[in-house]
Amino acid sequence: MRRAQKARRFVMDITVAIDAMGGDHGPHVTIPAALQALKRHSEINIVLVGLAEAIEMELRSHGASVGPRLRIHHASEVVAMDEQPQSALRNKKDSSMRVAINLVKSGEAHACVSAGNTGALMATARYVLKTLPGIDRPAIASTLPTLHGKTYVLDLGANVDCTAEHLLQFGIMGAMLCSCVEHKPNPTVGLLNIGSEAIKGNEIVKEAGELLRGSHLNFYGNVEGNDIYKGTVDVVVCDGFVGNVALKASEGLAQMMRSFISQEFKRNLFTKLMGLAAMPVLNAFKRRVDHRRYNGASFLGLNGLVVKSHGSADSFAFGFAIDQAVEEASNGVLRRIGEQIAVDAHPAMVSVS
Repeated sequence: MRRAQKARRFVMDITVAIDAMGGDHGPHVTIPAALQALKRHSEINIVLVGLAEAIEMELRSHGASVGPRLRIHHASEVVAMDEQPQSALRNKKDSSMRVAINLVKSGEAHACVSAGNTGALMATARYVLKTLPGIDRPAIASTLPTLHGKTYVLDLGANVDCTAEHLLQFGIMGAMLCSCVEHKPNPTVGLLNIGSEAIKGNEIVKEAGELLRGSHLNFYGNVEGNDIYKGTVDVVVCDGFVGNVALKASEGLAQMMRSFISQEFKRNLFTKLMGLAAMPVLNAFKRRVDHRRYNGASFLGLNGLVVKSHGSADSFAFGFAIDQAVEEASNGVLRRIGEQIAVDAHPAMVSVS
């Protein structure tokens, strides 16, 4: 069952603005994913933002057209995947990315989903939406598979240099996201470190540990890299440098393992026959660790919901990013983060956004 089906129990009439031009494949991926999302969610409306002619052409190719739950909002520009964030921010004010975010700002949409340039999306979203009170910096959060399901990890690259207060804020945001989307009232939070002992780590990490221990969060303590995939905690907190390295290393390991398994089964006739016999198990394993099912990174801390899809995502994967946006809008993630920040705000947490 796709995770978005749970959202039907909550807020109705959610509007999602989709940057139809973003990503490596643009409308060829975003539009079929949007059409499938409308079938999965009876409670949502979708606004396709981008070059109207290109969107209409893609809709026709799928035998679809605009209607009460699906409309087009024209945007005359597209942000390239390799474009510098500041250039996109300054020079492309009518890009599909920015217009989709503007719809969230104006209240015409509850969330925005884009597979576009990550740096440009973050820069534009932060400029347009600003941050929530008590949040200094937005963070990128996503899920990774574990032995027990999945865990939320943040930050995954938005903030290379962080203070202890920033890490506390990340912990609050991640816990509220997990609580809302996974319906866990008191999710466990771990601080990624080089050891489980409180004395381990650099000064910032040790100070962050003290702040987390003094908060109202269900702080487990320090966790190590292997704890991510053990599923030791529901939320893992780290700075963006560490988080991005961990994420990319994990992706590389997964690709290597798939390659090794494929090579071994193709080694000779006997192993090929064994591979055929093992196919049901291999297919089940592939589904369980399919990275497409974990597509959709949340830009937490903004005064609006923005979900980033991987740029190379296919329509199946992009659909999960839409599902994530629906879940967050349905379950009041922004409200919960704001409430918890007000409770656990450290005196030093004065927004400098």
